[in-house]
Amino acid sequence: MKTNFVLVDFENVQPRNMGLLKGGPFHIKVFLGASQGKISLEMAQALQTFGDAAEYIQVVGNGKDALDFHIAYYIGKLAAENPGASFSIISKDTGFDPLVKHLKLKHIECKRSATIADIPHLKSSASTQAAPPPAAAPATRTPAAKQTPKPAAAKPVAKPVAPRAAVPKPASKPAAKPPADSARMTQVLENLGKRQGLPATLRTLRTTIASLFKPALADGELDALVAEMKRRGKIVVTGTKVSYALV
Repeated sequence: MKTNFVLVDFENVQPRNMGLLKGGPFHIKVFLGASQGKISLEMAQALQTFGDAAEYIQVVGNGKDALDFHIAYYIGKLAAENPGASFSIISKDTGFDPLVKHLKLKHIECKRSATIADIPHLKSSASTQAAPPPAAAPATRTPAAKQTPKPAAAKPVAKPVAPRAAVPKPASKPAAKPPADSARMTQVLENLGKRQGLPATLRTLRTTIASLFKPALADGELDALVAEMKRRGKIVVTGTKVSYALV
């Protein structure tokens, strides 16, 4: 099975299901922007299990599309060093698509996927593993020896049973209503998911969230939204710094 290099645009996507790649022919390179000094503990623990097959690459400088150029460079370098290898770019940025088309013309297999689960090699591997085993041939039965039927035993006379009083069923409870902040949380997560650069500090994140709503939210409402993002594992706050796991 040929090697597949997985290049993660961590500025654009913070995947949470790296474990899906475990045991496959995958080498992982996670590209972090110049301002992304930290990653989530969950991400670090997931990549540790890959050993030498996974590494972080910190982009130097904050120029436009700096991270994209780094990924393009590494694809060219790795393609020259590993003829026949394939490449998977994990990013929602459609700006990679012209590069993918050009590599196809050069007979280099490369795909862009929005999530780890969408990697073509991963899907084909999963479908192969899920194929059911061939059905076993039916066993040949040996005819049973004839037995002389025994006389049926007399059935005991059933005693009359008094009818039971019907037990009323408990009234069904009305379905719980979603929390009032559910729509706000959805709006916040959708907005952050579309951003190229995410707020690096807790203060900047609160300012970003506050700008999404008119009239302005009270401090208590802002605190509740941030706390809910922590509870869902969407953000990890370390001191004043924030890291994300939106996917």
